[in-house]
Amino acid sequence: MAVPKKRMSPRKRDQRRAHHDKVAAPNLSPCPNCEELALSHRVCPACGFYRGRKVVEVAQE
Repeated sequence: MAVPKKRMSPRKRDQRRAHHDKVAAPNLSPCPNCEELALSHRVCPACGFYRGRKVVEVAQE
């Protein structure tokens, strides 16, 4: 069983754990119908189109 030979300092411990909290920005691409930015492989929240056809009715403001 692996056991550390020396106690790890709080700084090194926190550096090791730091990458778990990092959140990457989502990849947004322009909708081919309305050119609004939307997540890939999802219905566009602005126009309701997916792969060239109307899928969801979007409430008009």
